[in-house]
Parts: sequence; structure tokens; C-alpha cells
Amino acid sequence: MITVEKHGIILSPTEREFENNGVLNPGIYQEGNTVHILYRAVHDGNYSTIGYAKTDGPLKIVERKEKPIITRDFDYEKHGVEDARIVKIEDTFYITYTAYDGVNAMGAVATSKDLIHFEKHGIITPKINYEEYERLILCCDSKLNPKYHHYYKLFAQIGIVGDELRLLRDKDVVLFPKKINGKFAMLHRIWPGIQVVYFDDWKDLTKSFWEDYIKNLTDYIVIDPKGTHEASYIGAGCPPIETEFGWLMIYHGVQETATGTIYHANAALLQLDKPENEISRILPLFSPTKHWEIEGEVNDVVFPTGHSIFGDDLYIYYGAADKNIAVAKMSINELLRELRIQP
Repeated sequence: MITVEKHGIILSPTEREFENNGVLNPGIYQEGNTVHILYRAVHDGNYSTIGYAKTDGPLKIVERKEKPIITRDFDYEKHGVEDARIVKIEDTFYITYTAYDGVNAMGAVATSKDLIHFEKHGIITPKINYEEYERLILCCDSKLNPKYHHYYKLFAQIGIVGDELRLLRDKDVVLFPKKINGKFAMLHRIWPGIQVVYFDDWKDLTKSFWEDYIKNLTDYIVIDPKGTHEASYIGAGCPPIETEFGWLMIYHGVQETATGTIYHANAALLQLDKPENEISRILPLFSPTKHWEIEGEVNDVVFPTGHSIFGDDLYIYYGAADKNIAVAKMSINELLRELRIQP
């Protein structure tokens, strides 16, 4: 059994306009004893930007900026810059996030050398509608989970499947913290599973690139939903952690119940040189049990998005009920041992 200690809320909304409705789903980068927190800040009307705080050690907040550090600058993100994840490869920080324009939720990226100045590089996920998507996904073999057709069928029923302005939802975009076989490796979520894409340069992620990719999507599926705690869908969470036994991936899984959805935190171990090969997984790692996880803007949510490691202690930072940011701690070695003995 894995012992999970919940340390509770470390960041909450304030009276500042940009974060008066919620703070959640933080991107985390650890630099020695300092943890940089790039969190989603929500103000009235569900408009999001990225705020900044930092800690001394895993939990003690020592700085919090009074204004957002990443704002809504373009039409493709006019409603929200959401759910950032951070990695540093060589001398560059890569911040992947969900860009929301009020209709479409798509993956985007910004880069920085100092976490002060940011350069945005635009949408990096497929710019195709669901009619185009369905034509491409039909090229996949019969092993494809039928849920990959869900949104096409839903939008076809209500007559908007051919809408050129309603594009494929591709969220939870998370880079691996190092290149794999010389290429960037990036997790993303075309509903309902988690996939990986490899590329040399952001400019490679063209429409034609993604069309070829989707035709062969079964080759790039890391994991699909499995078991009660993620029966509905899943999505990448924290940037994967490299260990001698494989990539440790903390992610979220969604369970549908008679009273609504429950977001759980789950764990998987992936092959180091080919992370689309799953070694094992644990369902769930932890679930909403505290009042701050059960009641909020969206009830029954733990949404892991970042981590830090202090000795043997793995700290998972997560959005709690879409309202606050909380932290859970466990032994990373205990977690890896448990993953290694899974059937």
C-alpha cells in the first residue's frame, strides 16, 4: 500500500481581480529548494491567466505576484490561458497550456529563459474539425477504442459536426523533461486517452503532420481508460519523472457516477525509450476525500499538474475542486515498488 499524506491547501483565491474566482492546476518547476508555481488564475466569467508564486521547500509560500505573468494576448486564447505545465530542456523553459477562445480548447506553447519574459508560439495541436477528424481516424485499425468516435457522433446528432470553427479538443499537453531519441516528446489528450507525439521542431506540427499522425493514432496511444476510476476518460498530469524503472507518469482519470463525475489522481510506469509502451499503472493513487476536494467550483476533483522531489518525498501539486491548490506527499520509492509489482 502507498501512504499518501495530504498537506491541504497552499494557494487560494484572493480579492485581486485576476484571481478572485479560483486558483488551480499549477505548473511546477523545482530549482533546488525553490519551487516555482505557475498557476491558473480565474476571475469572474471564467477568464483565466497564469499567476506566479514560489516556495522555500515544498510547501512554504515566500513570494506571490500581484499580477498575472502570462496573459490573454491573442484571439485563440481570448477566454483563457489555462493549466500550464513546465519543463526545462537545456537552457529553455517550455510552458505548455490550454488556449481557450470560448469555443475551442487547444494546446499552445510559450518559451522563456527566466520565467519572467515569455514568447508565445501559438497553437500546437491539430487545427481540424470533427468531420475531418472522423475521416482520418477511420484509417486506424479495429483496435481503436470506440470512444474516439464519441464527439463526432455527438456533434453529428446536433448538426454541428461540419462547423469549421469548432475544432478538435486536444488538451493536457505535457512535454517530457528531456528529448527521447533526439526528439521532443509530448503527451496530449485526444479524448478519451493519452497519446504521445515526437517532433524535431515546433514548426513541424503542421496540419498535414497531424493528419498523418491521426491516421496512425493507434501507434501513439500511451494509455486508454481502464478500470472503474478512469472509465470515462483520462488526461496527462505532471511532466513525467525519469526513473531507472521507467517514466513515472501521474495523471488524472475521470469516473462517471450516478451523482456526477469524480476526478482521481492515478499513476503509470512507461518504458524509458518508448513511452507509448505501458509497464503498469495504479488506480487510483488518491481521490477526493477532503472537504476542499469535494466542494468547490467543480465538486469531487483532484487534478494533478506538477511535482517536486525532496529526498524520498514526492510532492504532487493539484487543483482541488477547481477552486484551490493543494499538495499531497508520498514516498517515490514506495510508489515505484508498488508499480513494479502490479500484474
